[in-house]
This record gives sequence, C-alpha cells and structure tokens, in this order.
Amino acid sequence: MRTLVALVLVAGLAACSKPAPPAPTAEEALALAPADARLASLYGESCKACHAIPGTGAPLVHDRAAWDVRWKQGESLLLDHAIQGFGAMPAGGQCASCNPDDFKALIRFMAGREDPAR
Repeated sequence: MRTLVALVLVAGLAACSKPAPPAPTAEEALALAPADARLASLYGESCKACHAIPGTGAPLVHDRAAWDVRWKQGESLLLDHAIQGFGAMPAGGQCASCNPDDFKALIRFMAGREDPAR
C-alpha cells in the first residue's frame, strides 16, 4: 500500500512540473534578440557570435535545458562568469561596453528568463 501511495505522489508531482520548451532551431536562435534596442545591439555585437550558433560549446540562446543547469548555480555566478570569463568564454564576453546590469539582462534573455521569477 505504501508503494502505491508513493507512486501516486510521484506521478502527481511529475504532472505538476512543466517540461522545458524545446530548444530553438539554428534558424530560430539566429533570429532571437532582446526586445530592448540597446540590449539587442550589445547582444548582436558580442553574445550572439557564440550563443546563437550550435556547436560552439556555449549554451544556445533560449535553450532552457542547457541553461537550467547553469541557472540553478545562481545568477550571481553566471554574472561572475560573464565578467571574469569561464572556460572558453572570454572575460566580458567580448562586450567592452557592457556594465553589470547589461550582463544580467543579457544572461536573463539568453537563459529565457527575462522575468527573473521564471
């Protein structure tokens, strides 16, 4: 009986969680840009070169499955990686004119979390 109750609870919890939306296609990733014109310009001049091209090793823009693992580490760590560099990502993500708030907004955009509560 306990096993049956446990299975029902697990099934109920699984039904409540929404799966991540599918990753964008290569064409969709290339077409994505932040709604804000200034951020779109910064994104196009720096982030897009790696985050919109599959196979670069960078998590693809709006690929929630790829970003969820990183997002769980905390937004402050992602910000630090963007500013200091991490792995193959250069310090500042090649965005010399980005400030910390720009990086936060760009990270949220790429992670598909423009609304930080998501």
